[in-house]
Amino acid sequence: MTLTRTNPSSLSAPAGYTHVVDVAAGARTIYIAGQVAFDQARQVVGVGDMAAQTEQVFRNLQAALAAAGATFADVVKMTTYVTDMGQAAVIRAARARYFGETLPASTLVGVSALAHPDLMVEIEVIAAVRSKAGS
Repeated sequence: MTLTRTNPSSLSAPAGYTHVVDVAAGARTIYIAGQVAFDQARQVVGVGDMAAQTEQVFRNLQAALAAAGATFADVVKMTTYVTDMGQAAVIRAARARYFGETLPASTLVGVSALAHPDLMVEIEVIAAVRSKAGS
């Protein structure tokens, strides 16, 4: 399976994401539901602290990806919902730490609220991994 990441010269130069991710045949698609800053006990981590919440979200994404046999390198699409667009740089910094140079296609959406009043950020991802033999 091959993932090809492309930034066409006919589009603006992206900052921290890839414009086009092409998944070749032989891939299994994994959809990870929006992750928020809940710990295993469903307690909000980092109330009022975007950096702490974002870190918890990425730890949750990492655990969900691992459960499906994937890593951040397999993520082809990421959608981020944030209640304070002024904090986007905090999210981008965490994204850079977890993704490194393997950047997914990405969308950032400002929202007025999330499912719990203390939550500030939610991120969902789609990953593609090599199909298992016989699948």
